Amino acid sequence: MNPYQCLPSRAFWRTAVADKPALDIDQLWTPEFEIGNKDAIVTAGSCFAQHIGRALVERGMNWLDAEPAPAGLPEVDWKAHNYGVFSFRTGNLYTPAMLRQWLEWALGLSVPHSETWGHDGRFFDPFRPAVEPEGFASEEALFASREATLDAIRTALRRAKVFVFTLGLTEGWQHRQTSALYPMCPGTVRGTFDPQLHQFRNFGFVDTYGEMVRAVELMRSINPQLRLLLTVSPVPLTATATGQHVLSATTYSKSVLRAVAGQLCEDLHDVDYFPSYEIITGTPFKGGFYQANQREVTPEGVAFVMQQFFAGLDAVQSVQAPASAPSTCVSSEDLVCEDAVLDYYA
Repeated sequence: MNPYQCLPSRAFWRTAVADKPALDIDQLWTPEFEIGNKDAIVTAGSCFAQHIGRALVERGMNWLDAEPAPAGLPEVDWKAHNYGVFSFRTGNLYTPAMLRQWLEWALGLSVPHSETWGHDGRFFDPFRPAVEPEGFASEEALFASREATLDAIRTALRRAKVFVFTLGLTEGWQHRQTSALYPMCPGTVRGTFDPQLHQFRNFGFVDTYGEMVRAVELMRSINPQLRLLLTVSPVPLTATATGQHVLSATTYSKSVLRAVAGQLCEDLHDVDYFPSYEIITGTPFKGGFYQANQREVTPEGVAFVMQQFFAGLDAVQSVQAPASAPSTCVSSEDLVCEDAVLDYYA
């Protein structure tokens, strides 16, 4: 006898992958904890997390919108103002460090920086540069809006049973003097880049792991029973500031994030990982889940990911999607991804 003799077929490459048509590959996720239809679920992180939030809503699960759109804003304008995109209106949180920063602000452990960016008489939030497409009328309105988001984060953490966080990048930008982290390099979406004030950061494994551990500690300081589900975005970098080829930089970034997610699952209780990254990038699928630019995920890819997600929750029969393409199969143009603007600079 040896340990391999008792393993299920999904543990072997031939029986789990090679002998199957790609779309018949299954049992890709065995959840570490149950997620019930009534469990409040928060989603945040990189662009790909938006697919999960939409799928949860469409299948009748309890996605938590802690910062809903105001009554006077037409529904057609919600997405442009970042309402209903994530559970709170932070915009994309590409790195664990950004999540940790917002959590510290929300919990009163540090004071949000007072920096604002002006343009044509309007004011933009450096830490949410795209949440108001036309900017705020005044700095007071900007700070009031930011405080509303901090309040929404607190509300979401108190109510949530599960926090789904999609890790997207290791690269980021930081203020040299205050150490404040920006979601985008100043001077791209908004603001002005100043090399004397702004510095590039590429978070390695140790820093990324430490930031994520700290974020979990902060969340559980007000909700000890909170469970965490991690994913890694399969969307490659739009651009890299490392000086490397963007393909190599993407491989590094995703490798670090995937390794961190795996280590967190080993080290912390009630932390799980869902393999959306592997599903989209895996060799059996031969890049077929990417659109022509080899970066954006196709609607079919999104549908297959969500099929595996709900199959893992043993909910396939009760939430089976229709034979035609479900509305979760949205194109990348429907996502709110600030970093996509970097393609302009190519």
